[in-house]
Amino acid sequence: MTGTTVARTRAELWAARAVLPGRVAVVMTMGALHDGHVRLIRAARDLADSVIVTVYVNPLQFGPNEDFHRYPRTPQADVACCEAERVDLVFAPPTEEVYPDDEPVERLSAGELGSRYEGEFRPGHFDGVVTVVSRLLDLVRPDIALYGEKDAQQLALIRRMAAERHPQVEIVGLPTVREADGLARSSRNRYLSDSDRDAALTLSRALRAGARRSDEGADAALAAAREVLAASPTVRVDYLDVVDAASWERPAAGTREAILLIAARVGSTRLIDNVHVILGGNTNALPSRASAPDHSGLKE
Repeated sequence: MTGTTVARTRAELWAARAVLPGRVAVVMTMGALHDGHVRLIRAARDLADSVIVTVYVNPLQFGPNEDFHRYPRTPQADVACCEAERVDLVFAPPTEEVYPDDEPVERLSAGELGSRYEGEFRPGHFDGVVTVVSRLLDLVRPDIALYGEKDAQQLALIRRMAAERHPQVEIVGLPTVREADGLARSSRNRYLSDSDRDAALTLSRALRAGARRSDEGADAALAAAREVLAASPTVRVDYLDVVDAASWERPAAGTREAILLIAARVGSTRLIDNVHVILGGNTNALPSRASAPDHSGLKE
């Protein structure tokens, strides 16, 4: 196969997929591709012989008051980006091709973890995520699927779902891509005004402050992050917490690997971010990941 094939239907997808050589990697996105997606595509190319990018804005993961209709859609630019990155196949289906009866045959549950953190503020969101990811894995039949650590809770839930339903697929998580000033890359960043964008930098500054204090434990990391956030009253925090990186519970005595999580609203835009930290040991995790590739599955 030469060039980038664009499939809109399941039949077109399967015909193109059948002739892809070797190991196949998929990068699942909701379009509005940016440099974070590009770096993910390049990572996929390093890991596999063929690369598929899915572009689908999944209605199941948006709540009734969320931005499904406002979510940025740039189909021509997305295909051009994939062509420039030598993607083998783009699957950009309408909803009826993903859910032929306008509804999935089976709606999956993200379980108890899916109701916490993002799930508390976006009820049903993660049920929609794991449902569409499972559906796309069934359709695309990849060997490898890559997702970004910016959506850390999403990645954890996808790993759990895939281990049960798609054990043949290797799930790869890759670090968050950041702008030069530390802001995590997101398709939603385009909604930020200049003043909102300045305020949004508070999130990464808070995470950086927390990471610097993580050698003193979870409580010290949270206190340092809260101090930074308190100085920016225009940032409205939904949650800030530290979780065990494996269990997603509050860190127990002796926990070393943890994630410092934040979600906040800046203007009309809701942003999430996180940083991996080592409790009880010096870490400078956020700066060291600032130039590493990010990659967000079902990218938001």
